[in-house]
Amino acid sequence: MLGLVDGNNFYASCERVFNPALRGRPVVILSNNDGCAIARSQEAKDLGVGMGQPIHEVPPSVRRQLKVLSANFGLYGDLSGRVVSILRDLFPQVEVYSIDESFVSFDGIPAGEHQRIAAEARARILQWTGIPCCVGIGPTKTLAKLGNKAAKKTVNGVMTALADSTLLERFPVEDVWGVGRKLTARLGIEGVLTAADLVHADSDTLRARYGVTLARTQRELQGIACAELEEREPDRQQIVMSRSFGQEVVALEDLQQAVSTFAQRACEKLRGRSLQAGGVWVFLHTNPFKPGAPQYHPSKAYNFMSPTMDTREVLMVAQALTKAMWREGYRYKKAGIGLLGLSARDVHQGDLFAQVDGRSKALMQVMDQANAKFGRESMVFASSAKRVRRGEQRKPLWAMNQTALSPAYTTRWDQLVRVR
Repeated sequence: MLGLVDGNNFYASCERVFNPALRGRPVVILSNNDGCAIARSQEAKDLGVGMGQPIHEVPPSVRRQLKVLSANFGLYGDLSGRVVSILRDLFPQVEVYSIDESFVSFDGIPAGEHQRIAAEARARILQWTGIPCCVGIGPTKTLAKLGNKAAKKTVNGVMTALADSTLLERFPVEDVWGVGRKLTARLGIEGVLTAADLVHADSDTLRARYGVTLARTQRELQGIACAELEEREPDRQQIVMSRSFGQEVVALEDLQQAVSTFAQRACEKLRGRSLQAGGVWVFLHTNPFKPGAPQYHPSKAYNFMSPTMDTREVLMVAQALTKAMWREGYRYKKAGIGLLGLSARDVHQGDLFAQVDGRSKALMQVMDQANAKFGRESMVFASSAKRVRRGEQRKPLWAMNQTALSPAYTTRWDQLVRVR
């Protein structure tokens, strides 16, 4: 049996842990540059605020009732890690599916103990982190996901979903994991309205008309597992870091500074996964929401002679590509960098004519250790956005708009909660 542990309204719940005044109030978390709603408390959902809705489109009468906050991903990620550590103490296997969801295995736990262990996990997470959550239990991931959605409407927050459960008869097919809006409309025409209808649909017809993905979903609803638990995240084929700018950028220096900052963060992720990159890709965008303005969306890539994990090599190429693409007269709204052709760090095909810097690995290791110990960007390259004057970091021109950002309660000493 598998379980899905899902934090309820996770981003809003993280904010409420350290700001009790938000409890019971409609809370909306905004995307980068404070544009759209990416998370809502139940109170905000009840007021009609839609997922992904631009905040400026929310009616003023509703807007005045909301507590609007900028996304604080550092805080959310830290609390997510604490939740996962609790789950690892209780369950033999844990797959971190997303920042607020984790699949767990009940292998070795007697069937009669499943509900009790799930309830204990829920209670422990609430007590130790302050995050409310629900647990869905089922023989497959899809049934566990279905059980989790049903659990959100119960008092105890735990629900078991089996293939022959009457729960499937009243569960809308649109809420089944992997069934989107377009499929829901097509299935509805054929009379498939609930999860139970999908279970009993003709398998051959389903596969022929909708493909193998929906056929697998049907088998999972029938209790036949098609997706195993993955404790280790599969190796990525690429790592991409990009951001929309808080305001448009016209100077090459500002553009290179942004790309350099993204490159350094991408390289940290690369080494954190014990990978190396075979190439670099840089792209720039003007503002597509200003159709009257000149538009320019260039991109360039470069392949290394030999794969690297050295930030210095990536920066040198990224800066050169940015300079080659920059054109005067355009106002840039977004930039990004991608590390391509990723491979394991210990599998290195050298080049006979390439110079190898023996200090490269040691230097990158020192930088990563310093940033892990003293905080991100404690040690950076001069081309990044790290600019400190009189003890305070200067905000770059292209920095995101985060006018309602909550403190880094758990990751910065100077922003810890103070008890008076």
